[in-house]
Amino acid sequence: MSSETPFQINIPDKKLSILRAKLELATFPDELQDIGWKHGVPLSDMKRLADRWRNGYDWRKYEQELNQELPMFTRDINVDGFGALNIHYVHKKSKTVDAIPLLFCHGWPGSFLEIRPVLSLLTASSPEHPSFHVVALSLPGFGFSEGAHKPGFGLDQYAEVTHKLMIALGYNEYVTQGGDWGFLITRRMAAKYGGKHCKAWHTNFPMADPPTWKSPLSFLSYLLTPFSAEEKAGLERTAWYRNKSSGYFVEQSTFPQTLAYGFTDSPVALLGWFYEKLVIWTDDYKWTDDEALTWISIYWFSRAGPGAAHRIYSEVSGDFYDLGRTSYPTIPMGASYFPQELLLLPSAWLRRLNNVVIESHHKSGGHFAAYERPKELVDDVRKMFAKGGPAFAIVPGRSGYA
Repeated sequence: MSSETPFQINIPDKKLSILRAKLELATFPDELQDIGWKHGVPLSDMKRLADRWRNGYDWRKYEQELNQELPMFTRDINVDGFGALNIHYVHKKSKTVDAIPLLFCHGWPGSFLEIRPVLSLLTASSPEHPSFHVVALSLPGFGFSEGAHKPGFGLDQYAEVTHKLMIALGYNEYVTQGGDWGFLITRRMAAKYGGKHCKAWHTNFPMADPPTWKSPLSFLSYLLTPFSAEEKAGLERTAWYRNKSSGYFVEQSTFPQTLAYGFTDSPVALLGWFYEKLVIWTDDYKWTDDEALTWISIYWFSRAGPGAAHRIYSEVSGDFYDLGRTSYPTIPMGASYFPQELLLLPSAWLRRLNNVVIESHHKSGGHFAAYERPKELVDDVRKMFAKGGPAFAIVPGRSGYA
């Protein structure tokens, strides 16, 4: 197993100059009168953000903040059939010796940045709640991790990378937390490595299939039980996502290479594609321009290039809706429901196929729970592993308390 190498973000000056030059030459389309957000990001927002990115935005300032705030490292992880991939990750240990090892797994259009608002909360030591040793990787092809160099890098491989990273760090037994692709990846980890290594998992993106006639009692209950007001609202949000906000999924899961040309050559194309999601997938989260630009700059300056991260959709699309047809995790699961998440399905569907030991339903929050509602998400995770909680001391010798 390779050794750990400390990592600092240091984007070459030449790349910054190229970005400014491309923004200087940007050409914008027109837009229909009074169209607002109906067709996507308004032209005024795009021009403002592009001008800020070119003129006033100070990447070096935020690069320094990230380097000072986040203890980052890289390490080679051997993936069966794909060789060694150099993986970037944040690793912060709690001062509590018996803290619980927790893997935090992001999705798209997220990155390791999502750990920032919750990192100090998770690692905080207190007699009132458990503490965690936190590992938050950049998935292969995202951020500053090396991407796969040949096709076939699917959900099993993403799970293998994350699992082997935890083992390499000395965490033979651990728990996980993930949303978006992080849900699918940690779910596969729970199925493949559950029991022996992965002891429990928590998600803020709880997906599940509805009951079918193959489970007669569950199917009958599904047909006869009316939905609650919360469930109706969730299904309406799900329908909105599928009908109005999922076009990106089709393109990224079919022809990601075509998109990659635009994203790699045009920072404005990347900006529009991402900013749209940052705004409409949150629960009215007030992004500052610099905050959004830092988020998007991580993709622009990513090691594998701005178009590489989208390949996960093509490589893993066949697994996306496989929520129990091949393997059922049996280890304890926790779930947090936020009302502006993209897919909000009745919690009974999740309990039917998973060992759900705790669930929380919130009044606000969207797709980026760790960023939008950090305290609420951390409180949910703490409750799961706290004294008296359903997964207390589930990692032998690591209760989370001093």
